[in-house]
Amino acid sequence: MADPEPESSVAGEQTSASTILESAIESGQHEMERETEGLLLSGFSAGLDIGFGPLLMAVFLTLSTGGYGDLGTELLLASAYAVGFIFVIIARSELFTEHTTLAVMPVLDGRASLGGLARVWGLVWVSNIVGGVIFTVFVVTLMPNLGVASPEAFGTIANRLIDHDLQWLFVAGILAGWLMGLVAWLVTAAQETISRLVIIWLVTASIGLLHLPHSIAGNVEVLFGVFVSPSVSILHYAKFLLLATVGNAVGGGVFVALLKYGHVVRGGG
Repeated sequence: MADPEPESSVAGEQTSASTILESAIESGQHEMERETEGLLLSGFSAGLDIGFGPLLMAVFLTLSTGGYGDLGTELLLASAYAVGFIFVIIARSELFTEHTTLAVMPVLDGRASLGGLARVWGLVWVSNIVGGVIFTVFVVTLMPNLGVASPEAFGTIANRLIDHDLQWLFVAGILAGWLMGLVAWLVTAAQETISRLVIIWLVTASIGLLHLPHSIAGNVEVLFGVFVSPSVSILHYAKFLLLATVGNAVGGGVFVALLKYGHVVRGGG
């Protein structure tokens, strides 16, 4: 007689996947139904808070005896990069690259419209960018008095993102959006704060270690370079922001939202 345990285990996994999907759909739908002012304020807060990651990277790069290419320094900078994401995601502020997955789910399920998706994406993206700009201006204004990060460090960080061709920015942006979509999916599945912290750190530090272009964190990284480094221009910033944003949206929307939804719903999960 066959052991029934494997069937029970599979059923549990399928139920778990369905539960995660339903939770993700409800989360995305809730945000799509929020008032405009609430979305803008939350997105603005996220744009401000995520800037602490690039700021800490510049501080560590200034203080470190190593540089890019040194394993210890790379790991330290990647962990610093993750700090901003921890601040934003644990606080439940609105981050564009989370909504490239979460806000797509209710549209795929027929509970929301493409117009609603465009509204959420637009409001959250704009408020994230504005928050990042304000953070950057604030830090650059104070930087000479802070004395903890050198202008060269900010320029080095910015150049790591823009010193590539346009095709790389787009493709690498897809990978960054894919990973951020996984963060949204996994954080929805996690039940405890410690588990969520580990997930956020693991995935976003990987983005930092791979130097992938994240449109919102990168907004601060590259804009720092515009202010303090003659090798980083407004044109570099505009190209980065456009290609990183489109790549992030494709990565989160296609490789996570569409595939996760499809494998759960069409797979009988």
